[in-house]
Amino acid sequence: MSSEGARPGLLLVLSAPSGAGKTTLAHRFRATHPDAVFSVSATTRAPRGAEREGADYHFVSAEAFSRLVAEGAFAEWAEVFGQRYGTLRSTIDETLRAGRIAIFDIDVQGGEQLHRAFPRDAVTVLIVPPSLAELERRLRGRSTDSDDVIQRRLAAAQAEVARGLSTYDYVVVNDELHAAQARLEAIAAHERSKRGGRADPGAAAAAAECLRHSVDVRAWAP
Repeated sequence: MSSEGARPGLLLVLSAPSGAGKTTLAHRFRATHPDAVFSVSATTRAPRGAEREGADYHFVSAEAFSRLVAEGAFAEWAEVFGQRYGTLRSTIDETLRAGRIAIFDIDVQGGEQLHRAFPRDAVTVLIVPPSLAELERRLRGRSTDSDDVIQRRLAAAQAEVARGLSTYDYVVVNDELHAAQARLEAIAAHERSKRGGRADPGAAAAAAECLRHSVDVRAWAP
């Protein structure tokens, strides 16, 4: 779908293992792009803490979620730890019509579904720490999880990264926050310019360095 405005809309899909810094990068990107919005997913889980309906999630019952699935209302959905999460097609359509950037914070499985549903509008970006060892250091530095939980997170991270490295468009190594943000900015600028029929050589060159086949990810090899 193309935007009706002067600038084309873009679905910027961010996926990463826990501890990679994805949420921080997403918020920094949103702060520098007035036309960017966070995609609000629907979920069957209950609100946590200060989470608000319509701002953090659309909280729905299991029955309502199943009805939406049957109606084809989701562009992607998945079950995670016994709860379901999904992206509503209506949310995406509204964003693209307005020529805005929608930022998605979803897992690789959801990102792949979204890319299949909107191949001309979605760009997928996998965010990873420099290595599995660095991810472990970050997780242990939080001092919030037991050793068993950390080991499960690391195993899940390896599987998530391996899948993303084989299917995603870009890889951003979050070795230093400002540098990682610059890479993400370049990817978005290049993809948006390309969709609008304009050239941005600087962004194109920087984005090319982040193509998944161009990034050295040997530190993540099993």
